[in-house]
Amino acid sequence: MDVLQTRANASTEETPVCAIVDSLPALVLTGAGISVSSGIPTYRNDRGEWLRSDPITHQEFLSQERQRKRYWGRSLLGWPAVRDAAPGIAHSALAELEKLQAISHLVTQNVDRLHQKAGSESVTDLHGRLDNVKCRSCDAQYHRDDIQTALAEANPHINRTTVDARPDGDADMSDELVDSIRIPDCQRCGGVLMPDVVFFGGSIPRDRVAYCRSQLKTANSLIVIGSSLQVYSGFRFCRWASQESKPIFLINPGTTRADDLGRRWATDADSALLAVLSRLRQA
Repeated sequence: MDVLQTRANASTEETPVCAIVDSLPALVLTGAGISVSSGIPTYRNDRGEWLRSDPITHQEFLSQERQRKRYWGRSLLGWPAVRDAAPGIAHSALAELEKLQAISHLVTQNVDRLHQKAGSESVTDLHGRLDNVKCRSCDAQYHRDDIQTALAEANPHINRTTVDARPDGDADMSDELVDSIRIPDCQRCGGVLMPDVVFFGGSIPRDRVAYCRSQLKTANSLIVIGSSLQVYSGFRFCRWASQESKPIFLINPGTTRADDLGRRWATDADSALLAVLSRLRQA
């Protein structure tokens, strides 16, 4: 953990570090901003404005073959960068905070599994996981790397040069190439394969939401890291915490949808969590 301590230099007189430490253990909710130092950019800018191409919705994926081609073609290019990304300082700091029993549970809106790679154990992947693929007909499950192999074999004409990582394993692809993509079907039943993630317009399983809310009830506070909370699935955690009069801390360089419900610390995730970890070790 020496590498973590080298950056723990934030002044507690200017930050809510002491207040955060006094409100532990906390439930932590993370968004795309925590993975920036791992080379995976965010969806939105500091004002919460969408930066990328329009996302494919749940219904579009199921009903339109071309949208499935678009998803899998772009994922053929983008998946390796997410798969090979390494946890950042903030991921490692959260794993250490869990060991110190400062975190009661971690809920992530990300699908990159970097928290698990860093060693966090009590984690809920709120929006699913990109490394798993399911058949919509028979529920057969596949590892994403197996689908990558099938995609590569079915599409030898695609030049799979290294591309920058995107939050959901996406990458740019021309309309002409999208039209040429061949999609693998389920090997068991021939059904439609879909990544085990919640697309825009899709629903998070109710039991997953209920479990996360139960974890919030047992925590002393809520810490949101790297999320503008523009999507309601994350924002509702702040509403729940506010209803229960739990302190809410928002660690995000830009504005968030919950700025009027909690205290925002306008800094990056790495610096903030190292400061919290350093303060906790001194307590």
